[in-house]
Amino acid sequence: MWADGDAYELYVGRWSRLVARSFLAWLEPAPRQRWLDVGCGTGALTAAVLAQCDPVEVVGVDRSEAQAGWAAAHIDDPRARFVVADVSRLPDVTADIAVSGLALNFFSDAGAGLEAMRRRVPDGLVAAYVWDYAGRMDLMRHFWDAAGAVDPAAARDEADRFPICHPDRLEALWQGAGLADVAVHAIDVPTVFRDFDDYWVPFLGGQGVAPAYVMALDDDRRRRLRDHLRAALPVAGDGSINLMARAWAVRGRSG
Repeated sequence: MWADGDAYELYVGRWSRLVARSFLAWLEPAPRQRWLDVGCGTGALTAAVLAQCDPVEVVGVDRSEAQAGWAAAHIDDPRARFVVADVSRLPDVTADIAVSGLALNFFSDAGAGLEAMRRRVPDGLVAAYVWDYAGRMDLMRHFWDAAGAVDPAAARDEADRFPICHPDRLEALWQGAGLADVAVHAIDVPTVFRDFDDYWVPFLGGQGVAPAYVMALDDDRRRRLRDHLRAALPVAGDGSINLMARAWAVRGRSG
């Protein structure tokens, strides 16, 4: 699923970059820290850390060689390096801050993954953000509502797949890991599409749960889903589609 960095960027990477900036502003990290970015993907959060936080080093880790390679090819900064590894086999580094952007729900065991992150931070921040699949991640909410209407027997909403993406569950997970001063915060960013194609075409890239579902459909069901979405989305007079993306952010302190 995670083999094409360009397709991922077009789908959600461009919106994750907006969330990353607000996420870091909320964290209020000290400068000159060592960072670990777990599930770094195409490097949206790593790039934001480099731009905003004056880090000593950022180590990005992703289990997808293609995603980590895309990040390395697009981030030219000696303070950043990228490692191909699963969260269960994080590199042996000591960090002041461990973060994860849009990856926690893809860990095979979120609790074990969080514990692995915490072990790399003996005294510092451990934080993450995930999409609000059940609520105001509008581009996906509209998609799954349409998919359920067109294909009720097969469509499986990301809100059902990823129940951890809820503020109460995130807070409980962080508290259960023994982290102190746990806080959860909603981050809202605009997702403005210039027209319907700008919204729809990224779903044909196969990168992510919803795009993978689209590409598994036969031509007729894919056409019916497209047409249902075109009729349901709020289109402005100039053809643009103005939506909002909400992410839930969570942080806590180790040590």
